[in-house]
Amino acid sequence: MTSLQEFGAFTRALSLAIGVHVLMAALVVLGTMNWQPFREPQNLGLMIEAVMVDTSEIRRQREEAIKAAEREVLRQDREKQLQQQREREKEKERQRLLDQQAEKLRLQELDAQRKRDAKDKLQRLRMERERKLAEQREQQQKDLDKLRAQAAAAEEQRQLDAERLKQIEKIRQDADLEKRRVAEAVERQRQVDAEQREFRAGRRATLSDNYQAAIQSVVTQNWMRPPTAQPGLRCKLKIVQIPGGEVISAAIAGVCNGDEATRRSIVAAVERGGALPYRGFEDVFQREIDFIFIFDGD
Repeated sequence: MTSLQEFGAFTRALSLAIGVHVLMAALVVLGTMNWQPFREPQNLGLMIEAVMVDTSEIRRQREEAIKAAEREVLRQDREKQLQQQREREKEKERQRLLDQQAEKLRLQELDAQRKRDAKDKLQRLRMERERKLAEQREQQQKDLDKLRAQAAAAEEQRQLDAERLKQIEKIRQDADLEKRRVAEAVERQRQVDAEQREFRAGRRATLSDNYQAAIQSVVTQNWMRPPTAQPGLRCKLKIVQIPGGEVISAAIAGVCNGDEATRRSIVAAVERGGALPYRGFEDVFQREIDFIFIFDGD
């Protein structure tokens, strides 16, 4: 389809050039004609020579017009190829950004799944401990009941007083053992509670890190980097937002090793997006945050 269009454009240009030169030739011929009825005879040889010279000039101009038309077709073809190349590069860049976003979402989902698996495993361990403790308490109660029954029977038998005393002592020892077991169970439960608190604290720290990373990603995507911005850039900003992530204000509020143009571009990148990440980060959301923008090069 492209070859037919190019051939049609070339044909139209060639036809136009030939038509122009034919018209010029006609005007030359008409100009050499004498329309006066009583014009004196002129030198025919000079007239033929002039016509031949004009015809050569017409042929030269026609060839130049054809070459000009060919150059125009080639120029249009090169322009079209450049435009197609630019469109392909734009499409490639858009696809790269989409792939990066998909990879980011995949990693976030993997991280969330790992957290859910860890939470489920901890819940199963806790339930298993509780079940074993319940079984131990039930068995201990059965043993204690059995010892009490033996003690009652020994009480009825005077000749077995010594054995009864031993049984009573044994019951006391079992009671002490029960107390120790209960104390150990309480200690184990305390350790479980401490582990759960540590897990929740670690989860909140991880969520906070992800929140900072999400803000960095959004601001970096919105950042129109000026030529003076160099790798190793660190700028601290104070950002005020409302629930939902909508940015109310942003300003440089600390150390920043960029020039004035770089500082303005970072603040503009924060405000350009309109809103920062919010959904999924509600637990670590703050109305005022200190954000450190980092740029280490492409």
